[in-house]
Amino acid sequence: MKRFKTVDEFILNAVTGQDILMILRDLLNSTDLVETIKWGAPAYTINGKNVVGLGSFKSYTGLWFFQGALLNDRKNVLVSATDGQTRALRQWRFQSAEEIDPDLVLKYVQEAIENQKQNKAVKADRDKPIVIPDELNQAFRDNPNLKASFQAFTRGKQREFADYILEAKQEKTRQARLQKIIPLIQQNIGLNDKYRK
Repeated sequence: MKRFKTVDEFILNAVTGQDILMILRDLLNSTDLVETIKWGAPAYTINGKNVVGLGSFKSYTGLWFFQGALLNDRKNVLVSATDGQTRALRQWRFQSAEEIDPDLVLKYVQEAIENQKQNKAVKADRDKPIVIPDELNQAFRDNPNLKASFQAFTRGKQREFADYILEAKQEKTRQARLQKIIPLIQQNIGLNDKYRK
């Protein structure tokens, strides 16, 4: 997936939903949120904390509420994009611009802003066991130093590495991901360190 440097560039290159993105962007920019780009896509923040993001996919365009699980979803419009993988993130999907109710969107966005200002957040389940994929266990058996380097990471970073492989459905992809993370582990670089400030 291409990473864009500006919101304008993101919208101009959207395969579908450019009209939806422009409407949603205008709504978000009418609030206290600060527009930025994170992970190559539009993100909207308060005090440097993610509140809402925009996404464009083949079948829908949507708002991402980073702490959407805390919202009072009175109209039942939010969906969990990654069932079982995230506790907080929720999406509001649109197939056409006509589906957008600006007043309703702003109610959800304002609630998300207030929640962030009050530091409300869904806490990560830090006690959840880390499932080490077979491919990574084999790499540890082949290279004990790799296992020692892996164990030096925090549990959260260990989980990111393990889940990155586990989430791949095809064996070929799992092996490719393993080869990507081995040098990171050896260099004491977390999988998502480049996204952290």
